[in-house]
Amino acid sequence: MSMTLETANSIIADALAAAQQHGFKPLTVVVLDAGGHVIAAARQDGASNNRFEIAQGKAYGALALGMGSRAIMERAEQQAYFIAAVTATLGGRLIPVPGGVLVRDNDGTIQGAVGISGDSSDNDETAASTAIEAAGLTAQVD
Repeated sequence: MSMTLETANSIIADALAAAQQHGFKPLTVVVLDAGGHVIAAARQDGASNNRFEIAQGKAYGALALGMGSRAIMERAEQQAYFIAAVTATLGGRLIPVPGGVLVRDNDGTIQGAVGISGDSSDNDETAASTAIEAAGLTAQVD
């Protein structure tokens, strides 16, 4: 089973609801399928410019390296040249900070990734993880 538009829209709605519940700044949410294609995206009123590209880069990088963007950040701290090379290889589409979360099904298969940008990276990740879990899927942040 691959990520559906219905699931992607549910994740977006739950991420924005979690942001509102926690008092986060306006967010942009991007949901990618396992191949890195955008399924759905939403930008809250008041979200600053280029948040789509940042959110997409968090999710795309997670898919490209098979780990959440928090783990990518930790790897960047240890292997900066490697992350710089991967970022170049991906045409700049890798944002190595929390907020890019892999989506796995009950069998552990990657279904896609969610990228969020707009608040602190930790809060972006919280909104993504909360929404993924609310959809009955598993969020992988590391």
